[in-house]
Amino acid sequence: MSPEEFLSLGFSKELVVLIISALPIFELRGAIPVAITVFHLPWYYALPLAIIGNLLPVPLILLFLDAISRFLSKVDFFDRFLQWLFEHTRKRGRVVERYERIGLALFVAIPLPVTGAWTGSLAAVLFGLKFKHAILSIFIGVFIAGTIVTCLCLLGWAGAVIAGVALCALAISGLWRASR
Repeated sequence: MSPEEFLSLGFSKELVVLIISALPIFELRGAIPVAITVFHLPWYYALPLAIIGNLLPVPLILLFLDAISRFLSKVDFFDRFLQWLFEHTRKRGRVVERYERIGLALFVAIPLPVTGAWTGSLAAVLFGLKFKHAILSIFIGVFIAGTIVTCLCLLGWAGAVIAGVALCALAISGLWRASR
């Protein structure tokens, strides 16, 4: 369903941005370009909407993934899917396993498919990060990714690279100081 179809159903532009950013795979990487280029929302409005939407499922995943996966693994199809998903996340999440909070923030910050808040939440649970550390790292990563995608929408690749390097350096510095 396209963003325009949601609007024709009576959804507001803001709600469509929240929904897109809360969806796995699309997340804010899909929501921000839609907000800025399709809906013509100003970046300073689109970015917080997308961040909020992207963070909505995170606490639920962090709190309930274990219970839901145990329940679903009783069905063969879901068990195979969950095994594949967890193995895929373990392979992609080596940086999280090695660097924990900093690694999780950087993993989520990379604005590529399957490196966002959903996969970061799965990795946090799989690698046993504490809830408060995971939520903070994921928020930092989502903020960085959102800023990179916004800069990419507004300034092209050069702006996105500059924003990404600067924000990752700030995140690493802040998390490193906090962990000492």
